[in-house]
Amino acid sequence: MTIAGKAVLVTGANRGIGEALVEEALRRGARRVYAGTRGPLAHRDERVTPITLDVTDGGLVERAVEAVDSLDILVNNAGVALYDDLSDRAVLDQHLAVNLFGTYSMTQAFLPQLTRSRGAIVNNVSMMAFAPLPLTPAYAISKAAAFNMTQSLRALLAPRGVRVHAVLTGPTDTDMTRGFEIPKASAESVARAIFDGVDNGEEDIFPDPLSAVLADSWRNGPAKEFERQYAALVTATPLAS
Repeated sequence: MTIAGKAVLVTGANRGIGEALVEEALRRGARRVYAGTRGPLAHRDERVTPITLDVTDGGLVERAVEAVDSLDILVNNAGVALYDDLSDRAVLDQHLAVNLFGTYSMTQAFLPQLTRSRGAIVNNVSMMAFAPLPLTPAYAISKAAAFNMTQSLRALLAPRGVRVHAVLTGPTDTDMTRGFEIPKASAESVARAIFDGVDNGEEDIFPDPLSAVLADSWRNGPAKEFERQYAALVTATPLAS
């Protein structure tokens, strides 16, 4: 799948990686880019359609579906990341509400359109799906769950012709990583690598130098092989119908 001529929806599109994804989709010739943000958004390019969207608000998700005529690529990018120590259940619930259930809600809401277009879902997960940073454990838990959901959806939706990509992002220079004095990739370079991965049909996209270190070992490792073997069971059971 190429971005040119396609309709793309990006959640969390007002800053960071989301904003960069909007610009990169335009640069690659997208026909329409729906920019989902919780606040107002103005854009100079007439191909951009701002959509007021909070992925935890069912009513706003339904309105977003009504505002989109057709969709080829859904990018679930909206996320929350807070420092915590797992002592407050409310903080964990907040991360799960956005990073897991928000992604789930958007996917289910737009699945009919994506099935019709034989489109793609791109879930911006995190390297922390593999290993948590103890300073943000609630975030890591939610991203691990979102990654597992992405893998499950990949197998379940393949018979419908819908591709599902996981983006295993490493440290990126955004508001979320402010305060971490570590090497970071630019949001623009990550956005380019994400859409390169979609163009190349990569199931798991490692879009920055740090995450790319894991790419070969993951793709050729036993965990990925188990995923492939488990996915093959879908076509062998009544669930595929």
